[in-house]
Amino acid sequence: MTHKKRNIVWMLALLLIVVVILSAGAGALSISPAQVLSIALDSIGLESFAEFNEQQSVVLSHIRLPRVLLALLIGASLSTSGAAMQALFRNPLADPSIIGISAGAALTSALGIVVLGQWLNSIAFGANISMLSLLTFGGALLTTWLVFKLSHVQGRVLVATMLLAGIAINAFASAGTGFLTYTATDDQLRSITFWTLGSLGGATWQHVLVMLPFALLPFTRIFSMSKALNAFALGETEAAHIGTPTEKVKRNVVIFAAMSVGASVSLAGIIGFVGLVVPHILRQIGGPDNHYMLPASALGGALLLIFADTVSRTVLAPAELPIGILTAIVGAPVFIGILLKDRNKMNWL
Repeated sequence: MTHKKRNIVWMLALLLIVVVILSAGAGALSISPAQVLSIALDSIGLESFAEFNEQQSVVLSHIRLPRVLLALLIGASLSTSGAAMQALFRNPLADPSIIGISAGAALTSALGIVVLGQWLNSIAFGANISMLSLLTFGGALLTTWLVFKLSHVQGRVLVATMLLAGIAINAFASAGTGFLTYTATDDQLRSITFWTLGSLGGATWQHVLVMLPFALLPFTRIFSMSKALNAFALGETEAAHIGTPTEKVKRNVVIFAAMSVGASVSLAGIIGFVGLVVPHILRQIGGPDNHYMLPASALGGALLLIFADTVSRTVLAPAELPIGILTAIVGAPVFIGILLKDRNKMNWL
């Protein structure tokens, strides 16, 4: 990694720390950055340097901090998966949703809400994870398996077929979700809206602990494939000629992306554009090297989602704006601007 790319990653990491502190203090009950740090130090038994009251400590420890950390993990997961998919497909418009992972998860959650009823959501496990969340996660994995089966020909996974199969499954799942939304009652409609527009309003420490392995394991495994993903930029055939295990890389990237995206959707619903826009912006700044792109995308995705979540819970307080609306509002104009700027030199537009 060059000096410039290393500096970008460090700047994103420092900016992320600042945004985490500011976001944790933002809300109806104002907590200054000094108080945020003091409460954090006090909770681990160290001496604090700013005064704070009990209410601020409870709000920060039990409501704000788990929400900010869950946003960090989900944002990093979505963006890392998007960067890996774009490298695998050699297409900057690719992200996990393009092969139907998010749409499949949304369809199973809508199916659970409308067909199986609200009692499904009332069944919770030890980590405060509802049966509906598990069903949503299963939907993401089932969609991934189906795309793999459709694109598996004579022992090889055809990337172009995987892309087309994903588009078809995406359309089918979206149609199914639309039909279930049309037939849903008012109460069911509110639940479906949560899954399709996304929200971090129910974040708890248990959710953070559940999401942690689904963020760390896929990131470390995908990052270990940085060199192989760089080889894919030459073309799949050329990558195989220089010794890259292309079938293994394709299978692992899609599986680990499905794991992290499925867990994200099951805990916070569908949050679009993070996995699409963040890697694209960072590639424009620092180039396509995946040794830089993957960690930078993780940090950038975390930054974007924490920022969007902070706005979603403060701009219309005490009401909350669905976070998927904000990421689309922020992401779509930026993405269109980049496309218009670079359309003359992009042969895929």
